[in-house]
Amino acid sequence: MYGQWRGPLLRYLAALGLPNADAEDIAQEVFLALCHHLRRDGGRENLRGWVFRVGHNLALKRREQMGRAVESIDVCDPAPSPEELAVLSRRRERLQAVVAALPDRDRWCLLLRAEGLRYREIAEVVDLSLGAVASSLARSVSKLAAVEGR
Repeated sequence: MYGQWRGPLLRYLAALGLPNADAEDIAQEVFLALCHHLRRDGGRENLRGWVFRVGHNLALKRREQMGRAVESIDVCDPAPSPEELAVLSRRRERLQAVVAALPDRDRWCLLLRAEGLRYREIAEVVDLSLGAVASSLARSVSKLAAVEGR
């Protein structure tokens, strides 16, 4: 589980605006909590959702303690030429601006979906109804598509 979920969890925590060191600390806390949860015969249903939910909650607490706003998402795009890099960079900046401008819940839903979580898992992580998750994702995708001119 650690090898499978650590990377996606770290990406999600970074997207929430946590510095890498804090994201690493929280990921360790999450997997330690998972060990304790499993030793206490805690539920084994949807453990991936459980991991993201605990990480999400710890990240929000850490952000409150730090008093920081959400930082931009840093994504590296491999590109073969400088021209393509410039085009991709402008596109990424536009999309990041849209994602950063989304309300927190919409951004969380979008980022969790990008990590491969299903709607039901997202609903559990961010404590929303299934319909609210679907609406949130539809709004977010619509905004992203508008920026892309689609």
